[in-house]
Amino acid sequence: MPTIVTGATGFIGSHITKKLLEKGENVKVLVRETSNTKNIDGLDVEKIYGDVLDINSLKAAFKGCDKLFHTAGFVSFKKSDYKKMEDINVKGASNVLSAAMDCGVSKVMFTSSVAAIGIERDGSVITEDTTYDLYNEGIGYMNVKYLAEKEAMNYFEKGLPVVVLNPSVVLGEGDIYLSSAGSVLWFAKKKFPGYMNGTFNIVDVENVAEGHILASEKGEPGKRYILGNENVTVKSYFNMLEKITGVSAPKMKIPYPFAYATALILERLLSFSFPNYSSLDLDSIRLSKYNWHVDSSRAINELGFNQTPIEETLKKTYEWFKENGQLE
Repeated sequence: MPTIVTGATGFIGSHITKKLLEKGENVKVLVRETSNTKNIDGLDVEKIYGDVLDINSLKAAFKGCDKLFHTAGFVSFKKSDYKKMEDINVKGASNVLSAAMDCGVSKVMFTSSVAAIGIERDGSVITEDTTYDLYNEGIGYMNVKYLAEKEAMNYFEKGLPVVVLNPSVVLGEGDIYLSSAGSVLWFAKKKFPGYMNGTFNIVDVENVAEGHILASEKGEPGKRYILGNENVTVKSYFNMLEKITGVSAPKMKIPYPFAYATALILERLLSFSFPNYSSLDLDSIRLSKYNWHVDSSRAINELGFNQTPIEETLKKTYEWFKENGQLE
């Protein structure tokens, strides 16, 4: 029976698709008529045209499939995109899960994010048991990821075998939409004016894709698994990029009040839009107050999750942007 991947043209989804093919699996991919298929062109997959907002197209696509990898989604920190994010990430997820249940899919690997888990208020490291309490912050991306994962758990309660995967900040080759790896490009183009006291976790997209496949084999339905690697600060991240790219890391430390006030004026008063990967938008600055370091022990111990050295990941990401002409 075939395996089907939604979001296969995207960053994580395309890597999952390639790894499934390497394992000799029969793979279907759900694509929209307007999708950029660069990441999967030439792959031996069956393309099924449909949309996560069209449940009938999903039922037709999922019919006869064994496993489902749901990676389709939309990432944005722009207020104008909040409704679109909610439609695709929450309503779309509900449609996918409903169709999977109706079609008798044996197991669903649901791509979420550490954003859906939230933070520990005491500043400690995030685990799968962390309780999301950032809803009242009003940060659209965070809330829709939380609500989407809530849909996954609701369908698990209804009897659908769903395993939730929570990647951290994913870097590597093939991020044609600049969903997360764009910070490397932004740095190489000298677009960061300074750094803040932010923390986050980096993980290689190859590891994330393999983690999804391991979850299909070993993951326990109803559980979430954090797929991360090394915890870093913004300053240490920039220092690593300096060594790899030869571009000097910004030396100026930007105080939080100044960054917040500047973003508020530019975004809210002057209607200036930042790209998702700039970390200069108001929501990203607000999130920088918290500790986003994570613990991936469950994935390592239960799935056998592997972690590539992050210096190697950063180098691969930078070289991919160069090879694709984005640093000329």
